[in-house]
Amino acid sequence: MRRVSFVMLLALAGCVGDGTGLDPNGDPVGSGPPAPGTTSFAADIQPIFTANCAFSGCHAPPSPQLGQNLSAGNAYASIVNVTSAEVPTLDRVEPFDPEGSYLVHKIQGTFPGVGGSGGRMPLGQGALPEADIQLIRAWIADGAPNN
Repeated sequence: MRRVSFVMLLALAGCVGDGTGLDPNGDPVGSGPPAPGTTSFAADIQPIFTANCAFSGCHAPPSPQLGQNLSAGNAYASIVNVTSAEVPTLDRVEPFDPEGSYLVHKIQGTFPGVGGSGGRMPLGQGALPEADIQLIRAWIADGAPNN
């Protein structure tokens, strides 16, 4: 009987938490940016664009806004190392530089601070979840690889 109690105690010890869903820093569990080098354009970034941006009348054919086509198979070439139409001193995505990427400013709502115009993206849908913004920032910080 003692052996069973000891085994059960060990098993339960692995399940003990503070019950708040917060990590030791007080942030929601899993809310931090992904580990460097773990983001994938195809698996992580394109699905965000497909779900929130790549619609007819927005950033998809037949007439993508500002020539920025975020549909699958077109998005990468449309944003990485491409000059922003609204702020020509910034690229839409500048590899390794989230703060120098106009896309980041548009999704964070900080675009007026860099001379941008228009509205926060995605327009009419509300802000992207913070986790999606962090994924995009991490992907850019990793060099915006096309993987």
